[in-house]
Amino acid sequence: MLSRTADHLFWMSRYTERAENTARMLDVNYQTSLLPQSAGAAQVGWAGLLSISELKPLYATKYGETISPRKVMDFMVRDETNSSSIVSCLKNARENARAVRGTLTTEVWETENQTYLEVIRMLKNGDFERDPAQFFEWVKFRSHLSRGVTAGTMLQDEAFHFLRLGTFLERADNTARLVDVKFHAVQSDFLGLATEKDQEFDFYHWSAILRSVSGFEVYRKVYRDVIKPERVAELLILRPDMPRSLLGCLNEVMSNLAMVTSDSGSETLRRAGKLRSDLQYARIDEILANGLHAFLTQFLDRVNELGAHLSREFLVPATS
Repeated sequence: MLSRTADHLFWMSRYTERAENTARMLDVNYQTSLLPQSAGAAQVGWAGLLSISELKPLYATKYGETISPRKVMDFMVRDETNSSSIVSCLKNARENARAVRGTLTTEVWETENQTYLEVIRMLKNGDFERDPAQFFEWVKFRSHLSRGVTAGTMLQDEAFHFLRLGTFLERADNTARLVDVKFHAVQSDFLGLATEKDQEFDFYHWSAILRSVSGFEVYRKVYRDVIKPERVAELLILRPDMPRSLLGCLNEVMSNLAMVTSDSGSETLRRAGKLRSDLQYARIDEILANGLHAFLTQFLDRVNELGAHLSREFLVPATS
């Protein structure tokens, strides 16, 4: 496969996944903001959302230092100068799909094209302002539809595997950022200083984190217990059967990488295998004892390095 084609497929799926992840985080913050809480707690939630995506400097340039829910949502949904906003991601996904339209099935192309055209219509008609929660659900549904149509209509050749690689690298990156920022927001559980009021707030906090990755029902099924931060961390980092866990994502990255490379000495394959093994044999108590933030920071660095090696090996067109 031409590396330029692989590059467009890879980024098409990454942008689609990024739009969904942004919608998930915004939806959880919006729903949480409707609960009784102090202005300070609400401010921390919206500031954390910008931190996850490393967008605080860009936000401050456009909107100043004041962080308000409406400004953050506008910035993360409709601002085209923000490359991680929902409308920017869907636009970029569509443009990458257009560039390789001949490689995609008609159904996949029409899904990407219609999603972008529809989101522009909805934003112009004020659908987002009328019901933000419904808008976020729509974005998530369109991402699910894109993955389903891809799996259901495309030949499972190299093109399919590059699409999957983009999806799961983006998902691993997002889950790690989410866990890192959200666990920093509530420290009382780890310090053993939680009051009864803290514990009540923490329940909604941990529930919101789980719901943002569609993990609330999964947690109940797996642990059958009250929500505990160390188990939330274990579910989102080390459970191989959790679709959005770090280990679950790396398992998918490894299986798809193996399908597109015939070189057993591939540096990309080696790095992915080592990262997957480190997760596979890790224990959550050891991770927490050594520092969750340090672990996740290192994981993000390694995922970024993995993406860079994948680009050099497979995606960047060779120069003559």
